[in-house]
Amino acid sequence: MSPGFAGRTVTTQVHRASPEADTSGTLRTTRVLSFLLLAANAACGPPPVRSGQTDPALADTLKARIEAAYDFSRPGVVDRMNALYPDTGRVVSASGGHVITSVDSLRAGIAAFWQNVGQNMRDAKWVWGDVQVDRLSGDAAVLTATWSIPHIAPTGHPHVIQGAWTAVFRRIAGKWLIVVEHLSVPPS
Repeated sequence: MSPGFAGRTVTTQVHRASPEADTSGTLRTTRVLSFLLLAANAACGPPPVRSGQTDPALADTLKARIEAAYDFSRPGVVDRMNALYPDTGRVVSASGGHVITSVDSLRAGIAAFWQNVGQNMRDAKWVWGDVQVDRLSGDAAVLTATWSIPHIAPTGHPHVIQGAWTAVFRRIAGKWLIVVEHLSVPPS
């Protein structure tokens, strides 16, 4: 047996009627059949990844992960925000003129956002603006989007937090996680 594409196995056997039989036709037939089986096997594999192109299904997946994390109507917001990032390893996050490169510092920033801002917003809702998602490879993508969170401030007045976010996602253990990001806010 010889290995085929995508972990499949192609079996070829040559049967000879007798030692005196002409094997050139049998050998040629075996080669042709093997080639056809390998070609058919390759055609049944997964479609190739088109890197650098918009991927609407992936865009929906990444947007849904972020929307769920920023659902202020349910408990556990901080845990869901933290779940957007890997538990270990390097994460690069740039915002407010600062760069963070550790998961612990990122988690501290999320906790500070929740303590100082997030928990004080009433009727907060995540709203997407323009969203661009490009697949970089089978397990990497970049999302660049504008967003806003309209809410009622502690003063009782309507208020909006908004900005732009570029996030590089990697699929790690089956989950799309942010490994590099840059957040900016519009000039005041």
